[in-house]
Amino acid sequence: MLQSRGMASDHDLPSEEDLALINALQIAPRARWSDLAHVLDAHPTSLASRWERLNTAGIAWITGHLVGDPQEMSLSFLEVDCDMRRREAISAALTEVPQIATVEHSASDRTLLLTVLTASFQELSEIVIEQLTALPGVLGYRAAMSTRLHQGGYAWRLGVLNADQRAQVQLLAHPTGGPASHLPPSHLALLPQLATNGRVTAAEMARKLHRTPATVQRQLNKVITANVLSFRCEIAQRYSGFPISCQWSARVPADAHDSAARALAAMPQVRLAASTTGEANFVIIMWLRSVAEVMDVELALTQRIPGIELLRNTIILRATKRVGWLLNPDTTSQGPARHPPAVTDFAR
Repeated sequence: MLQSRGMASDHDLPSEEDLALINALQIAPRARWSDLAHVLDAHPTSLASRWERLNTAGIAWITGHLVGDPQEMSLSFLEVDCDMRRREAISAALTEVPQIATVEHSASDRTLLLTVLTASFQELSEIVIEQLTALPGVLGYRAAMSTRLHQGGYAWRLGVLNADQRAQVQLLAHPTGGPASHLPPSHLALLPQLATNGRVTAAEMARKLHRTPATVQRQLNKVITANVLSFRCEIAQRYSGFPISCQWSARVPADAHDSAARALAAMPQVRLAASTTGEANFVIIMWLRSVAEVMDVELALTQRIPGIELLRNTIILRATKRVGWLLNPDTTSQGPARHPPAVTDFAR
């Protein structure tokens, strides 16, 4: 477990070289420093040192989190109404729930927004909802279950590298997109360590698990190719150049979800796009440069996605937990939550 970090100071501001490194790791999170050195024109030791500084300051981190494919598990979005006087206490309590991957404070009457990953709908109902509704000050909630995840934060990019650099780094990334496969129980011990440090090596895990490096390397290769984890390099939003987060609840015609997803894939601001149950059957989350960009985005959405109805937009004031990592008020990382999501559903 990493130590809790404090907030970054002004001297921790990432340079252009730092942002280029983060961008490269967004594309290939587990690429070797020696391979990235050729692309970024830097010495491998320099890259390793630079990453250590960024990671220690909580400005950037790499995690391997459960994919959240609705075919394999239940991905849900909850809007929670709560007594504003108790919102901080409720938010803190919800960050302790392993199945709740993300906790965000909104600027609307839906005061908290949650992203939930569970092994089944039953777990959502019997564990997460029961814990949520038992908290003093929770006035109500609305839940939308994802029927298809079109795009996640793992695909969002800073856009610092040029086209040639992006192409070179892409060659270093492990293939993704295949169907998820079940893992034997012996492999599951690797998942919490990859959630804590997405770049952890087989040798490092072998020491902690008291296994041979060769055994862990074989198991690690299996975990990576099983596509049950999505590796992502995150950046503190404050330092990304896109400080505003906005979520849209929309309605898209039933026969237009795939075309809507393709249109959204071409918009670099998109962090998440998912089809859901409910009257609002589509969720879109974007990182923007300013609040003024909201109107421009909505115009672009109506032009690119025929028939879309934008039912509601919500500005996110701050996040206290993002994909299993606790965040400081300045959006830097404190480190991973103490209780990683359960992974037993991937065991055969």
